[in-house]
Amino acid sequence: MNYPVIAEHILATVQGTWWSRRRRREDVPPLPPGAVHVFRIGGNYRTFPEGMVFDASHPDVLDASSVSLVDTRARLVEVERTLPSVSEADNFTVRAAFTCQVTDPTVIARQGIIDVTVPLRAYLMGDADLPRVSAGHRVEEVNAVRTEVSHRMTAYSAIVPPRVAGMSVEFVSAEVHASDDLRDWEQKVRDERRAWELQRGQRDFETEDARRIAELLSQGSDHVDAFGIARQEIDVTQAAARIHRLTDEESARRHAAEASDRAHAQARETAEAQIRRDMLLTLLRQMGTSEYVDYHQVLDQVLRETGGQAVSGIAAADTARMVESGQGRPARPAAGRGGSHEAQGGFVRDEDDLVD
Repeated sequence: MNYPVIAEHILATVQGTWWSRRRRREDVPPLPPGAVHVFRIGGNYRTFPEGMVFDASHPDVLDASSVSLVDTRARLVEVERTLPSVSEADNFTVRAAFTCQVTDPTVIARQGIIDVTVPLRAYLMGDADLPRVSAGHRVEEVNAVRTEVSHRMTAYSAIVPPRVAGMSVEFVSAEVHASDDLRDWEQKVRDERRAWELQRGQRDFETEDARRIAELLSQGSDHVDAFGIARQEIDVTQAAARIHRLTDEESARRHAAEASDRAHAQARETAEAQIRRDMLLTLLRQMGTSEYVDYHQVLDQVLRETGGQAVSGIAAADTARMVESGQGRPARPAAGRGGSHEAQGGFVRDEDDLVD
């Protein structure tokens, strides 16, 4: 950096002319704000008087062999130093800040201090005990090293204050930074964590929106339409027309469903009745083969089970045939005790009739 000496220029000798005895120097560089001209005249250095308008014909200006532009404003200057850690692969970087201001421009010009960081870095390197502060720490323990280095630099600057001839220098603060690799790694981890948190936040928002939409839809189409109308995304006339159409469609579907249910119930009743008829016919046919059945009693039972309705034309015919066949055989004399007994109405009056 060009501080405190901003620039240095060699000046040519000014020769007089026969038509003018007043000489002027035209090769003096312009002066920036906050700086002063320091002219070298022989072996001496002189500052152009402050508060005066620059005069190119001033004797010091005409006799000078060189000029230095010295910045006299206060500046904050930072210098760095590398400190070791436990690992040989990683280092700490100490950045110390100093406030500097020129007090004697002629001394600065004489010494030619173009970069004030050079003497300040030498001052920082002069603390031989500073590396011991960080040597026992890992590079991840940068916060602990930062505290210890700050305490060490405060004590060191109080005992051995920084000195630069022609300037006032004061120690301000010391910052400790990890290596660039570790810093890049931490930044990458931080960015990844932020990206993951952002994605998680987006998913949470989407989940919340989906839940709200589901709740909105669960309340029915009327609520959805009202919400859309409130947000001016749905026209009232269109919403009313759609509701009317949906109502008609729902009514038609309900009527169709009711008709289908009635048809299904009727078909099921018909099938159940047919099954009962088939079972009764089968039972009647099986009983028709027996001669010792009271078919009138069976018929009454069948009619009671069918609700008093005729089973069918075929069932009636089969029942009549079976009743006729069950009128009983002609009675025949029975042998045995007490003479003869006769069968009436197809029933056996005595157990002797069972013997042929």
